[in-house]
Amino acid sequence: MTIDTIDRIFYNKPLIAAITASITAQGLKFLLYLIKNKEIDIGRAIGNGGMPSSHSAFVMSLATKVGMINGFESTYFAISMAFALIVMQDAAGVRRATGNQARILNLIIADLSKKRPIQQERLKELIGHTPFEVIAGAFLGVFIGIII
Repeated sequence: MTIDTIDRIFYNKPLIAAITASITAQGLKFLLYLIKNKEIDIGRAIGNGGMPSSHSAFVMSLATKVGMINGFESTYFAISMAFALIVMQDAAGVRRATGNQARILNLIIADLSKKRPIQQERLKELIGHTPFEVIAGAFLGVFIGIII
């Protein structure tokens, strides 16, 4: 890998669009949390889960930009769109279910701890996304893919 190859990575518009969309979504999560709860939570800027989905924004921005550059009928767009759909389904499906299981396990631990001391770490519950969060992230990604 040459310096020229590494330099060209920074001019890769689909990659720049995807990273920009992800950072924008994370920033929006932080701002929305701040507005709603009137407190700063840095975890909202770097963590998973929440509104809008940065995963959805990332993959949809990538797919949009690939389609704009290579054509929406191209194999490249088909691959990137298939990738995007899998990521978004996972964000709203498997990861959401995992978050629900963590919430239930935390309730069980809390109930058990009332009867005897249990030294258990709380599980992270905000892992996945609601369908609305995924759709909002997807629209954000398409928008950023178009403007970059």
